[in-house]
Amino acid sequence: MKGKLGRGVALVGAGACKFGAYPRQDSRDLFVEAFRELVASVDNKGFDPTEIKALFIGNYSSDLFEHQGHLAPILADWVGLTPRAALRVEDACASGGVALRQGVLAVASGVYDVVLVGGVERMTALPTEAVTDTLATASDVLYEFPAGFTFPGFYAAMATAYAARYRMPYEALMHVALKNHTNGAHNDKAQFGMTIREIMDRRIAKAKEKGGLVPSWEDEFAFLRDPVANPIVAWPLRLFDCSPITDGAAAVLLAAEKVAWRFTDHPLRVLGTGQASDTALYGRADLTSLRAAREAASQAYAMAGVEPSRIKLAEVHDCFTIAEVLAVEDLGFFPPGEGWRAAMTGATCRDGPIPINTSGGLKAKGHPVGASGVAQVVEVWKQMRKEAGPRQVGGEVDLALAHNVGGSGQTCVVHIFGGGDCG
Repeated sequence: MKGKLGRGVALVGAGACKFGAYPRQDSRDLFVEAFRELVASVDNKGFDPTEIKALFIGNYSSDLFEHQGHLAPILADWVGLTPRAALRVEDACASGGVALRQGVLAVASGVYDVVLVGGVERMTALPTEAVTDTLATASDVLYEFPAGFTFPGFYAAMATAYAARYRMPYEALMHVALKNHTNGAHNDKAQFGMTIREIMDRRIAKAKEKGGLVPSWEDEFAFLRDPVANPIVAWPLRLFDCSPITDGAAAVLLAAEKVAWRFTDHPLRVLGTGQASDTALYGRADLTSLRAAREAASQAYAMAGVEPSRIKLAEVHDCFTIAEVLAVEDLGFFPPGEGWRAAMTGATCRDGPIPINTSGGLKAKGHPVGASGVAQVVEVWKQMRKEAGPRQVGGEVDLALAHNVGGSGQTCVVHIFGGGDCG
């Protein structure tokens, strides 16, 4: 059966803080910054935030990262929105995207006309080993974690299975990293606002300054092949295949279409939404595709009444470079086994036929896990309104998609957005 929303839902504002490491701030500080940018983004500068009637907050584990539970009402208080209903949504790395879906469904149901959807995570207060252990709680702690699996290992297993079936060379993953760092270099909110060439040149300059042995990398690929500069994390994934540990927050404002005109004459309409689940990785017959992603995409496309070929831009969940390769196939942009070729030929570059992760993706923009799904939509907002600055894609972006994955693919949520003026 094809699902549909009870009434139209529009995106009328969006904002994010700069992603990075914030040793002197916590989640509430980051969320306030994102909220302030959201308020400034609303075209109607007379927008009164008290029109917001509920908050849906994506957050994976402030309990473990910051020793702070019950986060949603705290954030509501810090942005001046108590006594509104405030709900924290946890679905691993898909927490932000699922919070967005809950906000969409709440507005579509008619319960609320205006809601705030946010995502936030502060991860860098813990050492890397503790972050790895915290993230590993999104795996099956009964069967997977005791066997030594952490998330680089999960996605390394997917990468080796995919490479064996489709004969993907490792260089294909390098192309994904190069592209996303190039996009991130044009994003002032990105944690890594540098191309890989710039990172390489900086290391060469630092070696010269110290008077040590100067690396002789011929190009970025030589740099990425260097086991010292780009060490193996879990074969075949190396350091530059992995998204970083990140602090950050993002927020979007949803309104019923009937009242969207009060905020903007140029809303984005939520045309489709889909969500699905899957077994843990050890229970899957196929590691070269995410069933939950295919199912969630199918739901979203059916609701929107569009085919994958009509999507002009997508933000996909590239927690590891192989995840982007799987995503562009699961979403129907390329046939199975062709996603890696698309990366190598430039088909997913900003000037290619289907730009992927113009924000820099999780790989370069950063991956504050509870915020990532909402931050993807902030990029969609900017691109569809032609406000993305130097990373703005050419042509009209009338349909865009956001794809957010939780864990090793046990959760996936997909949203499709369309443009159009308010009547």
